[in-house]
Amino acid sequence: MGIGKRRYMKKQSNAPQIRFQNFEDEWVKQSLGKTVEIIMGQSPDSKNYTDNPNDYILVQGNADMQNGRVVPRVWTTQITKLAEKGDLILSVRAPVGDIGKTDYNVVLGRGVAAIKGNEFLFQLLTKMKQSHYWSKFSTGSTFESINSNDIKSAEIYLPSIEEQSAIGSLFRTLDDLLTSYKNNLANYQSLKATMLSKMFPKAGQTIPEIRLDGFEGKWENKILSEVTNITMGQSPKSENYTDNPNDYILVQGNADIKDKQVVPRLWTTEVTKMAEIGDIILTVRAPVGDIGKTDFNVVIGRGVAAIKGNDFIFYTLEKMKMTGFWNRFSTGSTFESISSNDIKEAIVQLPTLDEQQAIGAYFSNLDNLIASHQEKITQLETLKKKLLQDMFI
Repeated sequence: MGIGKRRYMKKQSNAPQIRFQNFEDEWVKQSLGKTVEIIMGQSPDSKNYTDNPNDYILVQGNADMQNGRVVPRVWTTQITKLAEKGDLILSVRAPVGDIGKTDYNVVLGRGVAAIKGNEFLFQLLTKMKQSHYWSKFSTGSTFESINSNDIKSAEIYLPSIEEQSAIGSLFRTLDDLLTSYKNNLANYQSLKATMLSKMFPKAGQTIPEIRLDGFEGKWENKILSEVTNITMGQSPKSENYTDNPNDYILVQGNADIKDKQVVPRLWTTEVTKMAEIGDIILTVRAPVGDIGKTDFNVVIGRGVAAIKGNDFIFYTLEKMKMTGFWNRFSTGSTFESISSNDIKEAIVQLPTLDEQQAIGAYFSNLDNLIASHQEKITQLETLKKKLLQDMFI
């Protein structure tokens, strides 16, 4: 069954922009409360809350849902209102309109409602959240919330059961793909964190716990400034800042780095200190120790330093950030920062150049896998957002 563009037979036709072929009937306007059963939550007494997984799972709001699923977090011995396995869970307090499914029988707190709906309705409620449908009910309120009448009187458009099933199936497949990529991404990120911990020697040791095949011998302690060139940043005068991409890119700190790459955000006509293409950028002001690479020649402000190092040095610095290496230099400071001496005299451990290159390549490949999964997730989320807009009314 293919997807076809909507046929514009009528100017005001109640049909979506895009729909599956062979479906031509107009969608029917209906109130949510007349379509499905809705159960408003009622919180148990707080004295009955527990952390015992043998008690009843309590769903209070958005904090109890993750990636569209209820994730047990709090339990209760008191039953107030119940949702059954497979029900949809709608948050009715800030943030209003978040939607999830429950794989368990759960007790509902007053921050949520349960809706007995199919996959089509789940996706429709997702679209309503995306299009800020519920915002109209909270205007001017100091605490964003919706009530039973807001939900039950919500106007929706429904196609035939067959078309609902087809649409639901499409979006379920999209969601399954997204879940798969997100799970793989989490696994790769976890693997990287583990390997950063184990493929570099721990404090006081000279040999890592895990080593690539073919390498042996102790790693050497070196001062960072002995093995790299370090340039501390110096900020241009603020009157020389511009938004002209023909000027020099200015890197001031963490805000100019995304996914460990410099992303141009500000420019300047004044050259103070420079970093060259391929240099490592290290943030020296809060948050200290974040790193990125630059694909441009850039002016560096006083919030960063430029380091000329290979991939091994890059991942050494990432490991130092992960293990809180720089925290010792900021203890008691009202504004977290590290100095030129802190960086230049930092002790790093180095294996042979061949092993450095092998370790750098290993982590670079891991980063490429992580980046490709992040990109795919972004593409799928963009596609889903577009289809939610065009395949529903």
